[in-house]
Amino acid sequence: MGQELKTRNIFWRIVLLGIVSLSMVTMTSNVCVAAPGFPAIVAHRGGTGDAPENTVYAISKALQNSVDAVWITLQLSSDGVPVLYRPTDLKVLTSGSGPISALSAAQLARLDAAYYYNPKDGYPLRGKGYGIPSLEEVLKTFKDTFFYLDIKSPDADPNRMATALSQVLERTGALSRVRIYSTEAKYTAAVQAMPHFETRDETRTALANVTMNHTCQLSPKFGSWYGYELRRDVTLIEETTLGVSPPSPSRLVWNLEAKTCFIDTGKGSVLLIGVNSADDYATAASLGAAAVLVDSPAQARHWPTQVSLP
Repeated sequence: MGQELKTRNIFWRIVLLGIVSLSMVTMTSNVCVAAPGFPAIVAHRGGTGDAPENTVYAISKALQNSVDAVWITLQLSSDGVPVLYRPTDLKVLTSGSGPISALSAAQLARLDAAYYYNPKDGYPLRGKGYGIPSLEEVLKTFKDTFFYLDIKSPDADPNRMATALSQVLERTGALSRVRIYSTEAKYTAAVQAMPHFETRDETRTALANVTMNHTCQLSPKFGSWYGYELRRDVTLIEETTLGVSPPSPSRLVWNLEAKTCFIDTGKGSVLLIGVNSADDYATAASLGAAAVLVDSPAQARHWPTQVSLP
């Protein structure tokens, strides 16, 4: 998954090296309840560090731990219903097997979404009735909660997914309390009529330019949102007129230059991913992040009291 980033007469091709665990993201202004200056705390996959991910149980527990918003992962069932699930195969987390797209929403709801949760304690939530919920069920159950919707469907048509999301948001009246994210540009392109993040490709390219070449190539976009890891390992290949350099490991890191580019100049809001400690939370605050995505709301709830504002 290479991408060429032009910085003057130098081309940097960035190849991602695996997936950094998501830990922090940003909140939107109309729902954020975090104190001024503190990044809002968002439960990743409903709080995957504390409960079976993407379940009603997890969301309830995250809200008990005072999160400001919830991040959930969406795929499309065989009957075109957006449901909460992340892996490509049901056997990874549930009592079923195969792709989400092979079963209807009703069939998915009957699976055990907590089947493999917490093996160290003997799978304590097996058989407790925690199935795969639909997005509509979640939005109706948690009517005052802001949600980040992460599209992860490996095989859904982008326009079909966008239509399904739009219909659910209209029926539930939830358009003002969601923002849509995807690592796939095709899904971002399909949801332009709804609140969304800028593409990951655009974000990565701009971050590389500002941190490696010290140039900001973003035009001001009032109300725009950008989501990316606080730190991201990459491989760089430099191409010049004399040839191509050997691949070299590097790291993209959000810094004050990035803050100036994305927030001050670009007029955007930033959602930082991969914030896993009070120290990282303090860093996110110093960089002007609007929110952070956390795996464990139970731990993160204490961070605002452990850091000083910049």
